[in-house]
Amino acid sequence: MSDLSSNKAWRRALELTAPIADNPQRTFPTVIEELAERFGEAPALLSDRESLTYAGLAERSNVYARWALAQGLAKNDVVCLFMPNRPEYVALWLGITRVGGVVALLNTNLSGPALAHCINVVAPRHIVVAAELFDAFTTARPALAARATIWSHGNGPGEFPRLDRDVERFVGGPLSQAERRPVTIDEPALLIYTSGTTGLPKAARVGHARLMQWSHWFAGLMDTRPTDRMYNCLPLYHSVGGVLATGAVLVGGGSVVIRDKFSARHFWPDVVRWECTLFQYIGELCRYLLHTESQPDETRHRLRMCCGNGLRSDVWNDFKDRFRIPRILEFYAATEGNVSLFNLEGKPGAIGRIPPFLAHRFTATLVRFDAGREEPVRNEQGFCVRCAPNEVGEAIGKIVGDPANVAGRFEGYTSVDATEKKVLRDVFTPGDAWFRTGDLMRRDERGYFYFVDRVGDTFRWKGENVATSEVSIALCAFPGVKEATVYGVAIPGTDGRAGMAALVADERLELAALRTHLLERLPDYARPLFLRIRREIEVTATFKYTKTEFVRQGYDPAATTDPIYFADPERHAFVRLDQGTYERIQAGRIRL
Repeated sequence: MSDLSSNKAWRRALELTAPIADNPQRTFPTVIEELAERFGEAPALLSDRESLTYAGLAERSNVYARWALAQGLAKNDVVCLFMPNRPEYVALWLGITRVGGVVALLNTNLSGPALAHCINVVAPRHIVVAAELFDAFTTARPALAARATIWSHGNGPGEFPRLDRDVERFVGGPLSQAERRPVTIDEPALLIYTSGTTGLPKAARVGHARLMQWSHWFAGLMDTRPTDRMYNCLPLYHSVGGVLATGAVLVGGGSVVIRDKFSARHFWPDVVRWECTLFQYIGELCRYLLHTESQPDETRHRLRMCCGNGLRSDVWNDFKDRFRIPRILEFYAATEGNVSLFNLEGKPGAIGRIPPFLAHRFTATLVRFDAGREEPVRNEQGFCVRCAPNEVGEAIGKIVGDPANVAGRFEGYTSVDATEKKVLRDVFTPGDAWFRTGDLMRRDERGYFYFVDRVGDTFRWKGENVATSEVSIALCAFPGVKEATVYGVAIPGTDGRAGMAALVADERLELAALRTHLLERLPDYARPLFLRIRREIEVTATFKYTKTEFVRQGYDPAATTDPIYFADPERHAFVRLDQGTYERIQAGRIRL
């Protein structure tokens, strides 16, 4: 993309987002109402399960708004939503947030204690559970602290009222003046979970202003139009799949095709069948597609662009060339953060840059980082030190109080302590405050940023952040496991790092039962792919596990006398890892 075209995209994004702060009563749910008046029966959300026009989406969201009012839902009261991808999902949270409620978007991969934790930290008044997810939800019920009303959406267990039946008593026409609560962009709308850098998932606060900023900013960058159709197979409980991909296209009057989950086999036939012009990706999705066998539909599409994050430099060109993708818009952002970077020029491997004329709005910078202490370096005056070109450091963003700069806000988490841990103070001047991304990056001489790694114990696998403490807790909850330390190991040809755990266990450890235990407690991306059994695990003077040598040795059975077990995806069991299997993994002959 030329500099001229890049500058046009920046200007479009600025033009769409500039009025947000000037009209604080105009929230994203009210934008949907405006769009319904403008586009009426044009398709808005499409799927094989159900579809909604713009008018239908507005009407359906009004039904849920009236349901929330009938339940006596006060402003800022929380409703948890545990539902797979479908158009109804969007209508539900739009309606509840329209009247001041806050919707917590639960990760549908979770179950047991992890799911219970996510519910407990937001103290909901209501929990909406899709009928097909009740088995997973049931595993969390014993640990629930909140006395919330549980609703089934669909034909679930008979003990719970059915939300889909209860809302039939409400009409979908425009809300009356008496039904319209005064909700502004400065109030909370969603709670979206993120692993952060350590610990269990945290509930990040997402206000109406951020919903407006995300949707309109990306509508400008992608130049979304009524003729566009976005293929979205990313989770709707994530900010990218649930807000950015959907909101940006709706703002432009286009349609969003929602698939329940990613399927490499169905991806290109779906894109062709639905006549999509855009799709949203994460890096792993692109790598999976690149490793599939060739099929005719992969070049029969009408795509003009794909947008996403995490596309590795070694995948970029092959992906673009094989599938004939005209343009790739790579970006970097975090649900709760104020650091955003955009690669409008299509430079392979870069996550973005900040053009000089926008430096006053995007204050991201890199500071030197002490890996041993896991915190930024301070100079003799006590201030942080900016990185030189190509020097790796932690990315931080200045927290601003300017109401007009929505992108500079940091709204934090439901936990005050967790929020404070993400704030770095007295960085360059006394009293200033910056958001810590927890990500290590480098910036080249031309100003392009490149992602390097996560700070601390968290690692990424299958496009998700894995908190090692959560995995350790699950392992240690199993009989026979005395100690566990979890870390990520690199596997050739894959993005991120796969989970590996070093265990101290007694002789009666049953690996088959341990596997079942982990299936019940952890999502698939968090389950360790390798187990290393040891007699003891060395600790530091402060009782922290030393992982450096474990990470260096990885899962090579020749590097240790400790037995290593591999979660074989074909045999559905932990099997002893021998040199032959190790070499097959290294060569990419085992599909992970």
